[in-house]
Formats: sequence, structure tokens, C-alpha cells
Amino acid sequence: MTDKHLSTQFDAELSGISTRVLEMGGLVESQVAQAIYALTNFSAETATQVLAQETVVNQMEVDIDRDLSTIIARRQPTARDLRLLIAISKTIGNLERVGDEAARIARTVQRLINTGVSSRLRLPVGDVSFEASLATTSLRKALDAFARLDTAKAVEVIKQDNQIDQEFDGLMRKLITYMMEDPRTISSSIDLVFVAKAIERVGDHAKNLAEQIIYIVKGTDVRHNPLESLESLAR
Repeated sequence: MTDKHLSTQFDAELSGISTRVLEMGGLVESQVAQAIYALTNFSAETATQVLAQETVVNQMEVDIDRDLSTIIARRQPTARDLRLLIAISKTIGNLERVGDEAARIARTVQRLINTGVSSRLRLPVGDVSFEASLATTSLRKALDAFARLDTAKAVEVIKQDNQIDQEFDGLMRKLITYMMEDPRTISSSIDLVFVAKAIERVGDHAKNLAEQIIYIVKGTDVRHNPLESLESLAR
């Protein structure tokens, strides 16, 4: 078997793995969107669908990780390809945790519905939805940057994480105000605190994905670097 044939096979395997990562990313992005829909519409049915998808996401992570180990053992990839495989392993871990956050939101929705809060109290669900739109946009951009290995777009995702954090802080202040003004909202407001934190973590995982893209392309670990130095490191 010629070296060229082996290289072609290896490229096909890498392409196949990357495609499956994007499929997994699309699924968890849908999970988050469905979880927020379940929250804003108090839909028990949609919350149940989100939880059902968790098993699928978990299995995708296990399957891709197993195939990555097989490729590394069989192909003994060179430095750049090995970076890609290591980054993919970290990427699917982050995507699986995004799925976990979506499931956490879905379980909170079920609890809120079971306590009848949707019909009794007005809560800042719209603000949570806005935070979620920021986080899901970052996740979508990170997946697009992964598909194109676009470091400029990856830097955009990392920069946008600050906006998600600011939205989370503002929502915390609003929820504290709700609890102080009406003690009946304490229990449900605490539930929304956990939802808001889950969404903030989705943004964190999108940022992690973006950092891995820069690592794949440049071979530079940009974690914990100041924001102002990112653009020069990603060039």
C-alpha cells in the first residue's frame, strides 16, 4: 500500500470525524434552543424531548472519542494532525457538557411546571431568553469557525463571552430584586438563577471551542491570555 493511499485514507478519516463533530454540535445547539423554548412557553413536552436527546449526545461523544483513539494508535499522526485530533477530543467534551446544561434547564422547567409557578408569578423569563440567544449565537459561530478553521471568527466568539457574562450579572441583580420585593418568588427565582448559570456555561463552552480552533490552526494555546493579545496570537 503506497504512502499516498495511506494519506488519502487518513484525510478521509479526519474529514469523517470532523463531520460527526459538527453533527454533534448541531444536536446540542438544538437541545439548548429547545430547552429555552420549553422555559419561555412552559412546555413539558419539549422539556422531555431535550432530556431524551441527552442519551444520544452522550453516545456520540463516546463513539467519536473511541474512533479518535483508534486513529491515533493506527496512524501515528504528525504534529498538526495530532493537534487536530487532541482538539477534537476536547471539543466533543465541551459539546457534551453543553448538552448537560440543556438537560439541566429542561429539568428545571419540569420542576417549575410541577409547582405551578407559570400561572402564579411573573418572572424575568424574557431576560433569560435573551442571555440564551447570545450563548447559542456564540455556539453557532464557534461551530462555523470549526468547520472553516477560521481563527478570526474564533476570536469573535472569545470576545463575545464578556457580553454573556455581563448579561448574566444583570439578570442576577434583577432576580435578587424580585426576591426582595415578593418572597413568593424566592423558590422559582433560585431555579432561574441555575438556568441563567447553565446558559452562561454554554457561552463558556463556546469560548473553549473557539480557543481549540486557534490551537488547531496556530499550535498556540491561547487559554488564560489577555483579550487584547488574542488577535495577534491568532494571526
